[in-house]
Amino acid sequence: MYYVYRMASRMYGTLYLGVTNNLARRVCEHKNGLTPGFTSKYAAYKLVWFEAFDDPIAAITREKQIKKWRRQWKVRLIEDSNPEWLDLYEQIAA
Repeated sequence: MYYVYRMASRMYGTLYLGVTNNLARRVCEHKNGLTPGFTSKYAAYKLVWFEAFDDPIAAITREKQIKKWRRQWKVRLIEDSNPEWLDLYEQIAA
């Protein structure tokens, strides 16, 4: 499986969008600051949204599509499935 995922610093805070083939591992890396970069700099440690794909090209295409969106649309995408902006990491790590 391949995943497009969204990390956030807080509700309506800084947003990060990524693609991975191991969502639990990648989110854990973000949460523990194991990869220096955007999420560490802006403390975007909450997994607030993700979509799964069978095909890596489909996941990358979706990521590129979302990156072009207006912020309001990105927020709506999160709130449609996670209106309280809960950290979904425990759900996927179990």
